[in-house]
Amino acid sequence: MRHDLGRLALIGVASLPLWIPAPPVTHAPAVTAASARRAVLFWRPSPAFPGAPDGARDPGERAGPTPAERRAEPATSDDDGPPAGHDDREPLAARDDHGPRAVRGAALEFTVAASGDVLLHSPLVRQARADGRGSPDFFPILRGVRSVVSRADLAICHLETPLAPRKGPYSGYPIFSVPPQVVKAIKRVGYDTCSTASNHTIDKGERGVRRTLDALDAAGLRHTGSARNPAEGRKIAIYRVKGVKVAHLSYTYGTNGIPVPRGKSWLVNSGIQAKKIVKAAGRARALGAEVVIVSLHWGAEYRHRPTPEQRRAARALLTSPAIDLLIGHHAHVVQPFDRVHGTWVAYGLGNQVANPSAGPSGTHEGVLAWFRFTRTGDGWRVTPAFVPTRIAAGPPIRLRLAPTLRTVITIVRSLGERVPVLRRTR
Repeated sequence: MRHDLGRLALIGVASLPLWIPAPPVTHAPAVTAASARRAVLFWRPSPAFPGAPDGARDPGERAGPTPAERRAEPATSDDDGPPAGHDDREPLAARDDHGPRAVRGAALEFTVAASGDVLLHSPLVRQARADGRGSPDFFPILRGVRSVVSRADLAICHLETPLAPRKGPYSGYPIFSVPPQVVKAIKRVGYDTCSTASNHTIDKGERGVRRTLDALDAAGLRHTGSARNPAEGRKIAIYRVKGVKVAHLSYTYGTNGIPVPRGKSWLVNSGIQAKKIVKAAGRARALGAEVVIVSLHWGAEYRHRPTPEQRRAARALLTSPAIDLLIGHHAHVVQPFDRVHGTWVAYGLGNQVANPSAGPSGTHEGVLAWFRFTRTGDGWRVTPAFVPTRIAAGPPIRLRLAPTLRTVITIVRSLGERVPVLRRTR
């Protein structure tokens, strides 16, 4: 992303009623009444959205471990494993005794939430400092997303920029180096893992990559897409989600012309090459992954319609059955969902957080994508839904849910797929 100034669309929900996805639009048979009941998501009722049934639990009410505390446990491996702090990653060279078959006791379904770019421009840093009374605190900005994100079994963020030393100096476009305190807020919101391959990954060189991944480790967030050494670069992130092994891969189209240091291609997964990505997905399967999710930093900035290159890459990648879902970033505006060879692609989720006071209005809108994976006789059926969002410039800068935001709904469905918005029931 060469013109990052002024992009923001934090994805979240401050107060929601009872929601249920509309009937899925997949090649699988229609959802039954029983399965629809299983798909219900319980959010906090609000005066603006009456009608939540009696007994619907307020997300703030404690009733045993939360989904965020139970989910996405790191898978283990019998080999030496990853470096300290990375027991969630499995080496490509290792094999899992279970192979690709279902693990005994694994769940019949699980959910994945995914959101757009985390891109910290100076207005957000100033707001975080004001909220933290001098020390940056990004949680008040992000709080609105927590009631959705924390209920997913696996929640994926996209951390686009490298992190600075704790006390700075900080910088924005074109060479980003942002407050590391943001990762604490990302974790508190409920995210489990972040994709880190982007055109800004090596803005601050190898030292910036190392700082970023060290900070994610310290916050208890997993990551994929960049690495601190060759051994880490050879590993694949595989998470045990409700007993199901889920692999996550992350790639970027490039690095804004900043050359990757000679002999250090492991710093960032640069280059969206179908053969390479499909091979990595196949290795993830060999490690026992039942599901493979791929995050791609691709496309043209501020363009809602997927580029021909995006669509060609999706077709090339999804000729392989090894990939179950593609999630896109980088455009800084929402792009449509589509099915390619029967597999879902979210071409672009917009911005999760960026400058809310500059740029076209589309950069202030985003999507929180929600995918329900249901086990079938020959694999997994994926049922998508989404929540449109908009960031309010304030002051203070805050995320706002916009479930009826027609511009976003129209864009998501613009390739003909009637992807449901999470809706209330009475």
